[in-house]
Amino acid sequence: MMRLSANVWGQPLVLALLVCFGLSCVPPAVAGPVSDRIKAAKVLRVCIWPEYYGITYRNPRNHQLDGIDIDLSAELARDVGARLEYVETSFSRLIADLLDDRCDVAMFAVGITAQRQQSLKFTQPYLQSDIYGVTTRGSRSISSWDDIDKPGIQVAVQAGTFMEPVMTAALKQAKLVVIRPPLTREQELESGRVDVFMTDYPYSRRLMASADWVRLVSPPKPFSIIPYAYAVKPGDPEWLAQMDQFVARIKSDGRLERAARKYGLSEIVVAR
Repeated sequence: MMRLSANVWGQPLVLALLVCFGLSCVPPAVAGPVSDRIKAAKVLRVCIWPEYYGITYRNPRNHQLDGIDIDLSAELARDVGARLEYVETSFSRLIADLLDDRCDVAMFAVGITAQRQQSLKFTQPYLQSDIYGVTTRGSRSISSWDDIDKPGIQVAVQAGTFMEPVMTAALKQAKLVVIRPPLTREQELESGRVDVFMTDYPYSRRLMASADWVRLVSPPKPFSIIPYAYAVKPGDPEWLAQMDQFVARIKSDGRLERAARKYGLSEIVVAR
């Protein structure tokens, strides 16, 4: 019997003949390292930010997680046949947590920004949002969107969110205040240390539903609409493709729309 040496096995022509012998020449599917690890461990690790109302929110009353990406991450876990494990992160820690392999995918409506695209890979968008201002009902300094960028106005953003670079570039007269934990935008606004803070559609729904002292300030026309997607670390195109296929499936089979309707987010769904 003829024996093939190791260097012969490495020749592309020989491999092609072996794969195609008696078969159509279809290249074997390659799972990729993340998929292989999930299959072996039967665990899917999903990064979430538990302060994101309507997306991945831990209810302070019962400590239960809910939101569109809590539901959809459960769907993904079922699709890949793995147990779901949440890894808590934040927008400021997101890139490091993915690159350090603390989780397999970030599923909390991550805005696709130029800065993040330098470090991460994204699926196709499934949601999108503009930027909104939040002020107090009794504010004398902010009555409309045009009042935000004026001298003496303190404009807050959450550190690491897409609002930070957008407002850094947009503000010409107002002062930008970047809020980092343990401080919160709501506390800074209620205390009077800032005049307004910037947020997105999902988070604004929480405030309007739970705080009767706040007032939403909407832009008169689209200001900076950002698409939201799921993020993975670079270097594993097969896992990125698998995640992208998942997004395509939930769009076509109705799971995305059902989850969005449940949490009042139908208005910002990217259907295609």
